[in-house]
Amino acid sequence: MSNRTMIRQVLLFISVLSLSSVNGQVSYSIPEEMAKGSLVGNIAQDLGLDIKRLKSGKAHIYTGDSAEYIELNKERGVLFIKERIDREALCGETTPCALHHQIILENPLEFYSITIEITDINDNSPGFKKNEMKFEISESSQPGARFVLDRAVDNDVGVNDLQSYTLKPTDNFILKSHILPDGSKNVEMVLQTPLDREKQEQISLILTAVDGGEPQLSGTMRIIITVLDANDNAPVCSQAVYKASVTENAPKGTILATVSATDADQDSYGKVTYSISNIVEGGAELFEVDNDDGVVSLLGNIDYERMKKYQIDIQARDAGGLIDSCKVIVDVSDLNDNKPIINIMSKTNAILEDSVSGTVVTIINVQDSDSGDNGKVECSINENIPFTIKSTSNGFYSLVTDSDLDRERDSEYNISVTCSDEGVPSLSSSVTLTLQISDVNDNAPVFERSSYEAYIIENNTPGLSIFTVKARDDDWNQNARVSYVLEDSSVNGVPVSSYVSVSADSGVIHAVRSFDYEQIKDFQFRVKAQDGGSPPLSSNVTVKIMIQDQNDNAPQVLYPVQTSSSLVAEMVPRSADVGYLVTKVVAVDVDSGQNAWLSYKLQKTTDRALFEVGLQNGEIRTIRQVNDKDAVKQRLTVVVEDNGQPSRSATVNVNVAVADSFPEVLSEFTDFTHDKEYNDNLTFYLVLALAVVSFLFITCLVVIISVKIYRWRQSRILYHSNLPVIPYYPPRYADTLGTGTLQHVYNYEVCRTTDSRKSDCQFARPCSQNVLIMDPSSTGTIQRIQNEKNILDEPDSPLEVCYI
Repeated sequence: MSNRTMIRQVLLFISVLSLSSVNGQVSYSIPEEMAKGSLVGNIAQDLGLDIKRLKSGKAHIYTGDSAEYIELNKERGVLFIKERIDREALCGETTPCALHHQIILENPLEFYSITIEITDINDNSPGFKKNEMKFEISESSQPGARFVLDRAVDNDVGVNDLQSYTLKPTDNFILKSHILPDGSKNVEMVLQTPLDREKQEQISLILTAVDGGEPQLSGTMRIIITVLDANDNAPVCSQAVYKASVTENAPKGTILATVSATDADQDSYGKVTYSISNIVEGGAELFEVDNDDGVVSLLGNIDYERMKKYQIDIQARDAGGLIDSCKVIVDVSDLNDNKPIINIMSKTNAILEDSVSGTVVTIINVQDSDSGDNGKVECSINENIPFTIKSTSNGFYSLVTDSDLDRERDSEYNISVTCSDEGVPSLSSSVTLTLQISDVNDNAPVFERSSYEAYIIENNTPGLSIFTVKARDDDWNQNARVSYVLEDSSVNGVPVSSYVSVSADSGVIHAVRSFDYEQIKDFQFRVKAQDGGSPPLSSNVTVKIMIQDQNDNAPQVLYPVQTSSSLVAEMVPRSADVGYLVTKVVAVDVDSGQNAWLSYKLQKTTDRALFEVGLQNGEIRTIRQVNDKDAVKQRLTVVVEDNGQPSRSATVNVNVAVADSFPEVLSEFTDFTHDKEYNDNLTFYLVLALAVVSFLFITCLVVIISVKIYRWRQSRILYHSNLPVIPYYPPRYADTLGTGTLQHVYNYEVCRTTDSRKSDCQFARPCSQNVLIMDPSSTGTIQRIQNEKNILDEPDSPLEVCYI
């Protein structure tokens, strides 16, 4: 053993390492039987790889179904012997003998082919199946008679294989060898000198087989020859070589060939029997020959992938011990009986949806043990998926992306890889790979509507939930987590955040303040929806809030004006016809819609029904003729009611004088206003009136100045406000020489601002108007105001009242 170890070390030292870095391949040559831990080669240096890349790529050796003989040291980047390699056990007689492995690296996926050729060393000596071989040879055998000897078997190859035979002693026999078609040597013992049973009945020979290794190894077999009595004729085979063909997996008993031999002798010396004298290892269980008729048949299951050709040596022997030999060569035909074997070398379980086209997902190796077209394999995948399979080298395929991925369209793919050979019928294998598509933040939130409109009733409670905006994000997990933000903007110069707020998680919009329809009717703002991706994506939507009116304002009476210091009376002549227009009650409601629809009704009268009021227009008219029984002074109470729910109302008192002359009216209304108290001290009232007028005059000057300033500041609002205009034409009276009354006309205009609690009234100047104003402080005095302008007659003031 020490010599053999030394030989291995020398062979390892002098072996030529062949390196090829083309196309990611590298080859080594090492002798068999190297000790564990022996160095094979520096794979990192030979492939041009960095040691760090081996570590980060989790480099490992893919060996398929074969045993792991080679080990990779990632720390040093070298290959070591992991297990002892016996070339004979690994490859048998196949040459060259090589291991084909792949080194796989991940992130990104890479693989390199490694071919390690195992060279033979002379570690097997030639050997015979039997220790001895016996022959019975007739003494009558003629020189030149041949006797086939068992061949020696040497598992080594090349120069280390069996080279020659020697036979000792050589007194009667010499050796002859023949090279067979398969390259093996057939050895025969040829009789050179006739035998003489009387001189020597039994002969013992030593057959030695020698190989060509260094040092030479040999094996021996003993040949014992028994010399028989005369049998002059030996059997003669009709053919030296028989050829047969059989398909693999043929049934047992299939007849392959029939050998025949003839013997010229008679009786027992002429009867020939057949037997198998020599066959390759494992063949004895596969074939048999009939002893009597020479029929060669199949005994077991034959496999093309195990052995493609068999040689059977058949011996024909007569009863006298004379023999002849022939050969049956059996060619095995391949059948497509092996499915392709699919091995997953490396795969990725998940891939980002924004991966570029051509990204490697999986590398597979496909093997088919059949030959020819039966071993040619093509792989395909299921259709309508964004992947394709490519052949990278012999038996290796890469599964790659061939179009854009979209997790929102397909979040998972079940990829079925089917590999079929070209045999008839074709055999196939398939494997299903599950690939998850990882999400990328490539979708912005999308609102359910392009814009939103919502309604809220005025006088709401602050914090009230108005409605909800909702946005959907097609991404997944954090990338689909939507939050809502109120974009900065202003409404009438005020930040929108002081009007509404939005919940970041739910999108619920709340009112921050209580709204007043009379101040603001609608406003709009924008809400942004932003996802939780990195970087985040967002979209926005416009939200319009409409304030709905509530009946929160009672009607306001504009005419007649109620004062506490004087009484205004409308005059109705006793000759008035039915339907005579006495006056018109004018009122407004700053609410909108049906909340501002006003209706008028007469609540209280001082006499039997003489007047009625128009339900919609507020006109007070007579409903019958005036008679003498009707009182001069009439007080009507008119109720003005809106149409809201619940409704609101206002009342106004209208004084009517039924008379044809002023003196009559004066006497009645003087009593009316001074029923309980009367002061004859006229001087006192005149002084008081003068003081009041002076005070009012000064007050009016201040008010006029204030109104001027106010008008300058509010001019834009007044000019652009939607003020209702109500034309009104009340009854007119004209005093002609104090003898009668004629109709006169009131013309006035009512203007309302958007402020429900600060309404302005503007009256145009009526022409030829006489109005009776009863001042309780002046007993029996009729104050006639003609061409006198009130302090509110200023054209630019919000409220203007004129009497002529």
